[in-house]
Amino acid sequence: MSRQITLAVIGLGSMGLGMARSALKAGHLVRGYDINPGVLETFRNEGGEVAPTPAAAAAGADIAVVVVVNAAQTQAVLFGEAGIVTAMRPGSVVVSCATISPAEAKSFAERTEAAGLLYLDGPISGGSKKANSGELTFMASGSTEAFEAARPALDAMAGTVYQLGEQAGIGSSFKIVNQLLAGVHIAAACEAITFAKSLDLDISRVFDVITKSAGNSWMFENRVPHVLEGDYTPHSAVSIFTKDLGIVSDIGRAQKFPLPITAAALQLFIMTEAAGMGRDDDSSVARLLAQIAGLQLPGMPDKV
Repeated sequence: MSRQITLAVIGLGSMGLGMARSALKAGHLVRGYDINPGVLETFRNEGGEVAPTPAAAAAGADIAVVVVVNAAQTQAVLFGEAGIVTAMRPGSVVVSCATISPAEAKSFAERTEAAGLLYLDGPISGGSKKANSGELTFMASGSTEAFEAARPALDAMAGTVYQLGEQAGIGSSFKIVNQLLAGVHIAAACEAITFAKSLDLDISRVFDVITKSAGNSWMFENRVPHVLEGDYTPHSAVSIFTKDLGIVSDIGRAQKFPLPITAAALQLFIMTEAAGMGRDDDSSVARLLAQIAGLQLPGMPDKV
């Protein structure tokens, strides 16, 4: 087991809360911050300390793990009025986990390191279940010193840590490739199961067959049960992939690299968000397609 440390987790959403729990299970002192008071109360009841601001959570911490949604939130947490960079002591480490562009990761690293801190570009994958079990995948890049300083958090939260390079931005580049595939696979899974419904098939049986066949994917196996149960509680929201595939698209446009399949998937997520489901689970793409086709999936209101 790694040495006991004081660790701040900024952002206690579906991923951050599980990561904070994993750090508590590993025996670390964990302070959490989130804008949701209910989540803070849950974390307090589970043995964590709660803080009124990101800076208060990170003050005196050895490691601060930032698990927010996007680059704007990451920037606010790092450098805003109650930001953590000025609250942490020199030599401590920030682990940034949001999916952001490589250029933003590089910029945040430069500003953090200029303040005397270490920075690990550490995007994550695995979902809320693996966050709770401490089995996430970290696609990380940064200095040897940053990896060493972050090791207690990584040991508690990760099943696999890829050490991908010494420069911030490399980890984020790997994550962007992952998100391209994840978004496309979710869109394809939702299209496939809704198409099966249009063929008047038993979609539960379709799920059983496809998950034992060559057409299966991790996303089909993970997301289609949400559709079968009619439960669109957001484990990963539609708006996440509007953002992430938007980043992929922006990079492709800047590089003059064609991304036709990404573009089609992005439009499906945009349409789903425009239909009012942006905060629902990303498997809601299936509901959008069902609405367009006049089909009835589990959990959808009866047609009049």
